[in-house]
Amino acid sequence: MTPLEEPRVSLVIPVKNEGDAITACLERITESVTLPLEVLVVYDDEADTTLAPLEKFVASDPRVLPVPNTYGPGPAQAIQCGIDAARAPVMIVTMADGSDDAEQIDDLCRLVERGVVIAAASRYMSGGQQIGGPPLKSLLSRFAGLSLYWVARVGTRDATNSFKAYSTRFVRDVGVESASGFEVGIELVAKARRLRLPVAELPTIWLERAHGTSNFKMLRWLPRYFKWYRFAFGPRLTMDQVASTGRTTRT
Repeated sequence: MTPLEEPRVSLVIPVKNEGDAITACLERITESVTLPLEVLVVYDDEADTTLAPLEKFVASDPRVLPVPNTYGPGPAQAIQCGIDAARAPVMIVTMADGSDDAEQIDDLCRLVERGVVIAAASRYMSGGQQIGGPPLKSLLSRFAGLSLYWVARVGTRDATNSFKAYSTRFVRDVGVESASGFEVGIELVAKARRLRLPVAELPTIWLERAHGTSNFKMLRWLPRYFKWYRFAFGPRLTMDQVASTGRTTRT
């Protein structure tokens, strides 16, 4: 993509002291994605160890953009900052730790372009798999995903996975309330269900990070996930009703 070419997909990557590992992540993405894209790497502060290798990578690839998180520290705020900075009609949230399969970004984007508001990478459908990770976290995630799929009919077996593609218009219409962790993934699935909008999924193989330490804080964030789990069960709402459930996206 030339600097003047409009992106078809905006990738949002929240980072926290990833160090040199960010280079391998960005190499996988830029080698795997064939669609015109922008990569928004969102960091909390100038002391983040991600910045030095990130700036070196940016010098050779104008599609990669460092984005300072001006919404407050933490992954939820970083993701929303990236969402609001996105220029493409499709946005994808992905992690910097190598757990997500970059080769699926094109396919997830095309699903949204075909008309779904969310395309989820699913560990829990046929062909999907999770390799590694804390057993309790995996158990709770699988239970939430499968129960939401079979009982609430949310359209994906993996509502808690952050690796999803979204219609940018949909996200900005419903707004984002998430304030903790990576809850935005389940929040937007729950809102799509209450609006009765289409959600689709593709199988993915998720790998536990090979380097560094996860920033996922399960016990602290669990109540927020449970809030959106409950919200998915309910009658159809209008767009105005869904948007009024929380704060609107910053502009």
